Amino acid sequence: ESQSVQVFGKKKTATACAFAKQGRGLIKVNGQPIENIEPECLRLKAFEPVLILGQDKFANLDIRIRVKGGGMTAQIYAIRSAIAKSIVAYYAKYVDESSKN
Repeated sequence: ESQSVQVFGKKKTATACAFAKQGRGLIKVNGQPIENIEPECLRLKAFEPVLILGQDKFANLDIRIRVKGGGMTAQIYAIRSAIAKSIVAYYAKYVDESSKN
């Protein structure tokens, strides 16, 4: 049984749906690697949750994100909040639960 969580990130009218599951540290947005996000100047914004928490937290996670609606910037912020929420949800559901007992 694979461990997975599904969360939404929203900003204005943009909605990003993130699906986090056990994996090897891949983050994809609409099927593209997150490194390919345009515009380039906002790519770092989408990366922020990863940079704050450190790469090691994401090393055993695959996050797939679908984003639609809104403009460029709003989509980036929606992606960002979806990544952040998905890691929190995943850790709350699987990692912290197992470390309790």
